[in-house]
Amino acid sequence: MIQSTAAAIAALAMTASVQADSKIVIKGSDTLGAKLVPQLKEAYVQAGNKVDIEIQAQGSSHAFSNLLAGSADIGMSSRKVKDSETDKFNAAGKKLVEHVAAWDMIAVIVNDKNPVRKLTLKQIEGIFTGDITDWSQVGGKSGKISVYTRNTSSGTYKSFQKLGMSKRDYATHCQKMEGNQQIATEVSKNPLGIGYVGLAYSKGESYRAVKVDNVAASPSKVAKYPLARKLFYYTIGEPAGESAKFLDWATSSDKAAEVVGTVGFIPTSAAK
Repeated sequence: MIQSTAAAIAALAMTASVQADSKIVIKGSDTLGAKLVPQLKEAYVQAGNKVDIEIQAQGSSHAFSNLLAGSADIGMSSRKVKDSETDKFNAAGKKLVEHVAAWDMIAVIVNDKNPVRKLTLKQIEGIFTGDITDWSQVGGKSGKISVYTRNTSSGTYKSFQKLGMSKRDYATHCQKMEGNQQIATEVSKNPLGIGYVGLAYSKGESYRAVKVDNVAASPSKVAKYPLARKLFYYTIGEPAGESAKFLDWATSSDKAAEVVGTVGFIPTSAAK
């Protein structure tokens, strides 16, 4: 009877362990988590992998806060981890490991009714810092520029500040949006609007991406485009179990690369 009870407890423990290992929690970047990772999840499960993948896309900063708290297995980030964030992990005795998810290009978008089709990097800096406030200053029709940006928890917000604004502060009149889709929606409604989005959101019915320094935001131009960047997954230490299997598939398989390209990003193999 005692042996039978012990065997039952062992079986339950093993079952609980298997159930725990068969779920992956992924949190962080909207750029990765709104479209790409959900479609990678779908393809991964369709390939016969029996795993439950939970995805929460609230901004890159959430990748690191959740990894540190132990509430995520994988963090998604559209920027590199900050030194201040790394310090917190080091203080907790945890080592972050970085995995390149894909390449992206931050597209600067304007309303379809706007005649401006190209901007220099310096003009973009001027618009988003507030030095330039009227479309007539950059070759457009007279009208006050409405500027849409991501919110401060977004990795894209910080990446754009670094790549497109010489690390200067955003203008106080910028309107902060939660995600790429929200920016695209506002620009599509506002003929005087401008914003930035990930490459996957760069084409719409009522808005278009402008050339930056005369280079279009297209995958074939990734080496020359001034606002190109890497996207990342982060883990605490080297991943293990289901997380390791998923990340290996997501970053190196032909099927995953196909999904990355279909969604609108650039596979790491194509960006080299």
